[in-house]
Amino acid sequence: MESPTRLYLLRHGEVEARYHRIFGGRIDMELSPRGHEQAKALAGWLRAVHFNAIYSSPMKRAQQTLAPLAAHSPAAPRTMDDLREVDFGAWTGLSWQQVHEQFNVSAFDWLHMLEEGAIPGAESAANLRARVEPCLRRILTECRGQTAAIVCHGGVIRMLLAVLLQLPVPKLAHFDIEYASATVVECLPRRAEVELLNFTPWRDVP
Repeated sequence: MESPTRLYLLRHGEVEARYHRIFGGRIDMELSPRGHEQAKALAGWLRAVHFNAIYSSPMKRAQQTLAPLAAHSPAAPRTMDDLREVDFGAWTGLSWQQVHEQFNVSAFDWLHMLEEGAIPGAESAANLRARVEPCLRRILTECRGQTAAIVCHGGVIRMLLAVLLQLPVPKLAHFDIEYASATVVECLPRRAEVELLNFTPWRDVP
């Protein structure tokens, strides 16, 4: 029987306070002090895992989350530009309340609107998938039967799960993907199984 490929989908840590509860997307923000601590706690939990490969978004918040993990891994991280966060178009930089006030929609429906291509100037779910899925297929090919980490963003992780689990993007609204969380998926050619969802090891740090 073929050995599964195990993917650790890792979201970046908490961002600077001024970007909390806004649609950050392509804004290249940094981690908050708490975010750096979360990244260290996540890396500490992952020290027992042997990664054959580590992939990352090029954005600062992902690179800063990657740093403590890469410091203790023999695998040299590889940056993939197409693992960057979703472009939210006209919503970029707006709070959830501002989106409601300016566009008369609920920001909680963002995945549905992404699916419909209804956010002005934003990527559609189809466009997001068109750049993220090739990254996933390359990783699965390069790491077949091995273990890989992917350090990226909440929107990207939801798309990766949508592809792996063959789910419509709006269904991923049911999955919480918190800062500095780990989601682990075991992949075989004809199926994928979630072994761990949205685990946040930093919650156990005093």
